[in-house]
Amino acid sequence: MSRIRTTAAWAAAAVFAVSLVGCTPASSQSGGSFDPDEKVSLDFAWWGNDDRAARYAKLIEAFNEEHPNITIKTTFTDFPSYWEQRQVEAASGSLPDVFQFSDSYLRQYGESGAILDLNEVADQIDVTTFDDSLLGTGRLDGTQYSLPTGYSLWANFVNEDLLKKAGLELPAAGSSFEEFDDWLAEVTEKTGGDPFGGTDYTQRIQVFELQLRAAGKALYTDEGELGFTKDELATFWESGATLRDGITIPQQQLEEISPISGFGSTRTLSEMSWSNFLGGYLADSGASSIAIVAPPTTDAGAKDLYRQGGLQVAISSRTKHPEAAAIFLDYVVNSPEAGEIFGTTLGFPASSSKLEGTKLEGPDQQVADYIESVSDRIGDAPPPAVVGYGSLEQKFWDLGKELGLGTKSVDAAVDEFFAEADVILNN
Repeated sequence: MSRIRTTAAWAAAAVFAVSLVGCTPASSQSGGSFDPDEKVSLDFAWWGNDDRAARYAKLIEAFNEEHPNITIKTTFTDFPSYWEQRQVEAASGSLPDVFQFSDSYLRQYGESGAILDLNEVADQIDVTTFDDSLLGTGRLDGTQYSLPTGYSLWANFVNEDLLKKAGLELPAAGSSFEEFDDWLAEVTEKTGGDPFGGTDYTQRIQVFELQLRAAGKALYTDEGELGFTKDELATFWESGATLRDGITIPQQQLEEISPISGFGSTRTLSEMSWSNFLGGYLADSGASSIAIVAPPTTDAGAKDLYRQGGLQVAISSRTKHPEAAAIFLDYVVNSPEAGEIFGTTLGFPASSSKLEGTKLEGPDQQVADYIESVSDRIGDAPPPAVVGYGSLEQKFWDLGKELGLGTKSVDAAVDEFFAEADVILNN
């Protein structure tokens, strides 16, 4: 569910945005009536690994039992390479008919006309199975451009094996940040840093977003601009100074074990991330039990959590077979077969019909229980991400690491972040 982009991908976005100005989607010109028995071939692209490839192969086999006339040709790669390829294709008007999408790119692809308005193929897609807040993750200015395969919530993970060994209790669910900081300090003091209580959560833009949402704000506005000030960012990063002073794992140790996280390597007892990370954390850490606890909040009554439908599916606006593409998209996001085959590996099922086919047990059931436990904290989805959000997220993280290493001051980090934002948002 990473939303990090590479510099190369961002650079390609500039070419993409310019080349699509004034471009008329081919599908809007195709006209004609839809023949459900016509033999068509669709290109389908996605990011992932061999496990996901095997699951998609099974899903396509099931799809072809119902739609033998629609041939699906697939390609896949890792996340950064995936978006570099899509940017080049978008610039040349050759995007795949159907492709895995990310809400980080919604404004960029939607405003430029690269992806299809799903209202044009409404007869082939059932959106009544989605909660409106989840539909909103693929909606821009009232237009539905994509649909989520699943969703996650921000969460706090705690290694219960290490917790029991240290003779400590879980942090209180939904505590204040001050109370959580005290818990982190207690863990580190009692264990002598083996393991540390956690990582410096002020490195994560999602935690900053959590605090902004509790104050009725957002990372970005409906107009595609930043929704916070330099002072607000400085205050947030300064709040991590005590964490970086011996309470959380030193950044240098994290650099040495990257790409495994401090939590995954059992160097820390807790870590905040998206709820769908549970399976990966169990695999990396080898823990027999990991608890999911509601993250801290600055306002106990706030609707600061939201359903993050980062992994979406979209259709190229230039596809020659929009109706067939829509039928396949609907199968991926809505079919019980998709729920049975993928479980929660594409996020907790976003549609009720897909959820019906999902067998919830073990870690999947634990995630479901966590989502239910924090239902009163779930608010509306934030505005669509600004163009270049992935690059800004990466910049935020990189600057947080520099703060941890002591190579940059908070004031310098704030100035650098806003300078980068100015370049990206006003390019």
